[in-house]
Amino acid sequence: MTFPALAPLADRAALFAALRQDQLVAATDALGEHRWDVDLAAGTLAFTSEADPSRRIVARASLVATIAPGPRSLMWAWAHPQGGADPQIAALRDYGTTYGIAELSQPELPFPAEADADVDGWISGAAHQVAAIAEEITGRSPYYSAPVGSGTRAVFLLDAPLPALTVADAVTALPRILPELSLSDARSSVWDLARLAGWSMQWTDEAYSGAVVSDATGSATFRFDEYARIAGVESTLGQVPQG
Repeated sequence: MTFPALAPLADRAALFAALRQDQLVAATDALGEHRWDVDLAAGTLAFTSEADPSRRIVARASLVATIAPGPRSLMWAWAHPQGGADPQIAALRDYGTTYGIAELSQPELPFPAEADADVDGWISGAAHQVAAIAEEITGRSPYYSAPVGSGTRAVFLLDAPLPALTVADAVTALPRILPELSLSDARSSVWDLARLAGWSMQWTDEAYSGAVVSDATGSATFRFDEYARIAGVESTLGQVPQG
């Protein structure tokens, strides 16, 4: 576990975040061996092919947080000297103030004692957690967790030149995505996936045993078991239910 108070927000966005990361990984993998470079002054992050530098993916980037083993702390970008005054990132602080989540409204968070067991692994997990929270609050995606030296990671929200996430995309990716995810509340995660992706969604019944999501590419029905886990996904692509 990383920051327990932040887990509900991150868990809610987990499915959407994982699907958007899958799209980013596919795009960067298509470059072959590549490097990443960030220009904080310009507010951009670029992935560049090593074999052909003309092949690049350039994204508008906003620093969310830095997580460093030296001071053993996470510092939010709105409080960071290099973070700038991005109003979308400041929205995390404002959200914390509004809803009484001190971990979002405090400039710096110390590592918990449990991080000592595996500091590198804990930092990686914390980076993914705060990135998912940033997506949840701002609606922007995907993100990049960048190693910046000495075990420190910088988390960026990206406006990358990726296609919008469609139901058809999700149906294709879910068989490889779902086994890697542990969703604490799968119903909320599916609801939030539809919200963040801009899809339509409706529950199949008053018991919330299923949810139908749809967009112009088709529809998918998520089935939930008695423990509210995703038990299956049925899709009808190219056809959207009427009504």
